[in-house]
Parts: sequence; structure tokens; C-alpha cells
Amino acid sequence: MIELFNTILYEPLFNALIYFYRTFGDDMGIAIVVLTLIIKIVLFVPSFSSLKAQRALQETQPKIEALKQKYQHDKELLGRKLIEFYKENKVNPLSSCLPLLIQLPILIALYRVFFGGLETNAETGTLISNQLEHLYTPLQAIYAVTPIKTATLGGIDLAIKGNYILAILAGVGQFVSSKLMSTKKVKPAKVPASSDENMTAALNKQMLYFLPVLTIVFGVQFPAGVTLYWLVSTLFTLLQQIYFFKIFQKKLPQQQTPPPNPT
Repeated sequence: MIELFNTILYEPLFNALIYFYRTFGDDMGIAIVVLTLIIKIVLFVPSFSSLKAQRALQETQPKIEALKQKYQHDKELLGRKLIEFYKENKVNPLSSCLPLLIQLPILIALYRVFFGGLETNAETGTLISNQLEHLYTPLQAIYAVTPIKTATLGGIDLAIKGNYILAILAGVGQFVSSKLMSTKKVKPAKVPASSDENMTAALNKQMLYFLPVLTIVFGVQFPAGVTLYWLVSTLFTLLQQIYFFKIFQKKLPQQQTPPPNPT
């Protein structure tokens, strides 16, 4: 299984990174940005599908909450009513997760590339043998004797941990992205929210701020190359969300003023 994972995902991504590094003047920063953008473009369709599914769930949330209130004392009946509601409105609660599951193996491979793929010999600066064997023959012949430079043109050593600037930028991007996707839940009229709903709302609000903080903490602990990938990926996702919401707003039916009732 590990060999299959390496052959299908890890090695193509690792070789692509080294190829871009060589193509763009031995600048690992540019190589990481280019590879990240290509991966995000390849995953654009499943990511867009996930956004559509999340938006559909948000739009139907008030009606779902009304059903939960109406049948809160009969869990079995509530389950049937929710299934009927999902079928009638063509909404799948799991549809927003499926595209993310498709991307997960690719993301794991990318993290492996950025974490361990650039491990070099301290004396020679060349890739260690365990990583060198994952390169395809043309690149392997070159980088068996050619040192890998982990410093980008901006003066950032992407192999070093503790880059607070990249970590904070990634955290800010995560906050804006989460804020853009969050919408206020509309409660049914004259229906008090249950304690579970209040707890869920409080948890969602905490996550809005917790995830950016977590991003900064991990970003500082990770090598700067991983944090750079995280930042570029987050910014691309943010632009994708803005693009999605522009399309979504265009597809919304225009509200028309109803004609006055004849007397």
C-alpha cells in the first residue's frame, strides 16, 4: 500500500516540485507556489462542488431547524421527516464531505513532500539517499551531486521553522475564509432554540476564531515551506469562495415587488 501511494501520488508531486525548482532558477519558494496553484486548479471542480453543497445546506438550515423543533419529542419520526426533506430538496448532508475525502490523499502526499522531501545532507547539501531514490532518473542524476537550496529569493529559508510572518498571514487568510463561509442561522419565527442548537452555535463561533489561531500555532511550528504552501492554498480557496458567491448571487431569483391587491 505504501509503495502504491508513493508511486501514484508522492513521487509525481515530489518530482514536480524539484522540476519547478530547477525551472524557476533554483528558487524553492516559487516552486512551492507553482505546485500549490496547479494542485488547487486540478482540485477546483471537487472543491467547487463542496462549496455548492455547503451553501445548499446553509440555505435549507432554517427549515431543518423547524423540523427538529416540531418533532423534537419523536426522534424516529424526525429521522423520517429529515430523509423526506433531503429527498424533496435534493440535498445530501454528506455531499460537502465527499469532495474533501477525494482530496485528502493528495493533501497527505503534499505534506509529506514539503515536510520530508527536502531533507538534505548537512555536509554536502544534496538530498539524502532515502529521498533521492524517489526522483525519476533524469532528476536523480542531477541532484545526486547538486545541492538543494532551500532559501527563496525573498531571503526566507523554507527549511527553517518559526516564520511568524507567513504563519500570521496564513491565519488571517483562514479567518477571512471561514468568515466568508459562515452565515447567520435564521430561526423559525416564535420557536425558541434548544440548548443543543445554542451549544452548536457557540461552538461554531469558537471555531471561527480557533482555527485561525491553530493555523498560526502550527504555522510557526512547521518548516516555512509548509507554511508557505498553507498560505497560498488558503488564498486560492478564498478567491474561489469569492468567485463562487458572485456566481451564486447571480443565480438567485430577483425579488419582485408584489402588485397591490385590488380593492
